[in-house]
Amino acid sequence: MEATLVAAPAQALVKELTAEAQLTRRVLARVPVAQFGWQPHPKSMTLGQLAGHTTDLIGWIKDTLDTTDIDVAAFDGVVPAPLTSSEELLAYFEQRAEAARNGLETASAEDLEQPWTMRSGAQVLLTQPRAEVVRHLISHMIHHRGQLTVYLRLLDVPVPGTYGPSADEPTWQG
Repeated sequence: MEATLVAAPAQALVKELTAEAQLTRRVLARVPVAQFGWQPHPKSMTLGQLAGHTTDLIGWIKDTLDTTDIDVAAFDGVVPAPLTSSEELLAYFEQRAEAARNGLETASAEDLEQPWTMRSGAQVLLTQPRAEVVRHLISHMIHHRGQLTVYLRLLDVPVPGTYGPSADEPTWQG
């Protein structure tokens, strides 16, 4: 009985992550590289930045499982290397998604219950069990995937269905 309880939280997260990664990949596959510099508003991320951020989020799951804290101040001014092709974007996403899945598949209940802290220098921004952080990262990826679909619509790129059909895919292909 105890082994089932230990494995259950990680298995539920793996199942959700796998499903959401598949849907996110469908959206990322539609992102037009030629439009990476486009942004709908000066306060918005560019399409390339948003696609890269969405891709990074899934990788932060493995990072969370491998650490007990992060200092976001260490990343001030750090600009990630730009992704320059659809193949590169999708390969990076697959690499990060696989690492996240593998990390969750080997995580114990104790690993997921471990507190994880985000700070900016000395200021603690949040401390939560790793499972809650992982759940937040999946939700955060979904949020930005939704933003990407709006960008695609504004660029007149066919939007794939995610949780059902879209105007461009009236028959859902999930």
